[in-house]
Amino acid sequence: MNSPAGHPRRWQILNILCLSLVLIGLDTLILNLALPSIQEDLDATTSQLQWMVDSYALAFGGLLLMAGGLSDRFGRKRLLSVGTAAFALTSLGAAFATNAEMLITFRTLMGVSAALMMPATLAIIKDVFPREEQGKAIGIWSGAAAVGVPLGPLVSGLLLEHFWWGSMFLINVPLAAVALVFGARLIPESKAEAHPGLDLVGALLSVAGLVAIVYGLVEAPHNGWGDVVTVGSLLVGAALMVAFVVWERRTAHPMLDVGLFLNARYGGGALAIACTSFGLYSGLYLLTQYLQSVLELDPLGAGLRMLAIGTMMIGAPLSAKLVERAGLKATVVFGLLLCTAGLGILAGLQVDDEAQALWGLAVFGLGMGIALPPAVDAILVVSAARQAGAGSAVADVGMQVGGALGIAISGSVIATVYRDDLPQAARLPGEAGEAVRESLAGATAVAQQMGGAAGRRVLDAAQHSFVGGFATTLLIAVGVAAVGALVVAFVLPTARVTDDEGPAQAEAPAKHTTGADASAAS
Repeated sequence: MNSPAGHPRRWQILNILCLSLVLIGLDTLILNLALPSIQEDLDATTSQLQWMVDSYALAFGGLLLMAGGLSDRFGRKRLLSVGTAAFALTSLGAAFATNAEMLITFRTLMGVSAALMMPATLAIIKDVFPREEQGKAIGIWSGAAAVGVPLGPLVSGLLLEHFWWGSMFLINVPLAAVALVFGARLIPESKAEAHPGLDLVGALLSVAGLVAIVYGLVEAPHNGWGDVVTVGSLLVGAALMVAFVVWERRTAHPMLDVGLFLNARYGGGALAIACTSFGLYSGLYLLTQYLQSVLELDPLGAGLRMLAIGTMMIGAPLSAKLVERAGLKATVVFGLLLCTAGLGILAGLQVDDEAQALWGLAVFGLGMGIALPPAVDAILVVSAARQAGAGSAVADVGMQVGGALGIAISGSVIATVYRDDLPQAARLPGEAGEAVRESLAGATAVAQQMGGAAGRRVLDAAQHSFVGGFATTLLIAVGVAAVGALVVAFVLPTARVTDDEGPAQAEAPAKHTTGADASAAS
């Protein structure tokens, strides 16, 4: 066993970690439904609204690798506590922001805080749970990490029904306080034994590279994929990540052993995570628009229907049993194929297909719950205990970059198809026509202003055009999931771990503090 924590306490610790993950996931999409209210209250421009959403993902995705290295060096519990406290304070600042610039700043700081929290959660699981229980624990972790994302619109809809937009951030404060108090009592401290120190060059290269890549991805739908800023950001980011790999292979004390990607479990697990995340974020990004602008549901109604993806909570505990019976490869491939099927069901949506939307979400959620835990577990099994934080950050980066790529490609493709396929009935002159061509939300606003039969014709035409683009765009996600399943079928081995990997890597000792924190967990 890797930790002094006893059996009952291990699962209490897992509950605290899951609460932290739900906090992080909630704020991924929670802001979207409140943008009209924020725009009115803070007099924000369209560009500022976009940055309120994107700044969180940019800071979060860009700092994950460095945060994982910091947790190995300075202590995983310490980084989790610092990140959780910072998340509460920055959420408080965001709730009472008085202008757009202030809200963007606090959203960025919330992303930094989330980056400090997330790698530590996985590293603590590897430290606290013995190898035979890690698969089950990671299954629960995966469900918590994913369920927060669709919960965001539901929580947002509930709060907007009764309170002002800042309440969406205030809810983070008591939840973070609970995680801090119980985490201080229960979670033992651990860090890499004889850690040589932080690899500053590697940290800077990874941060700069990931920030540039994520920036290019989140801006692509707005600037265009051929825009010099988009292309330049992606190229610079790729060059910096190549430099990071070269540096890590040459330095005596790398932040991350990049040679691990040549390991079938490590590389295959990272690929499966990225493909799953691509489908999740792509599907949810489009479906929130479908539910509100095509089915014309209110925010609360749309949020409630997003809970159909909660089948991942069924798939996650089932996953560990499937790995025991069928093996690592078969379980991950089966999960990815279910994700493919769920996305395929969503791609067949028509203008009035609420039941089909719910079935598609449910099938995808089940597949995600089955595929994600063993893919994450494969990475952790291979990661040395000395680099548990940095190794787990790779799983988190796969989720964030896959998700950012899913949103960027989906947003760009559907915007293009929607404009190109817009029927003549919706092609209006002047500013009204520009608003209709810009988005389905713009067409809805114009139709409401026009009213009557004419407004209804414009809205019907725009909705049919959006649904046509929705199907085309989701087919890309279907292809990504299917290709991921095919590649994983060739790359991943059948067994979760081999004898030569287990003792040396999965059970390598970690350094524990012996003070009050460790005593509390003994």
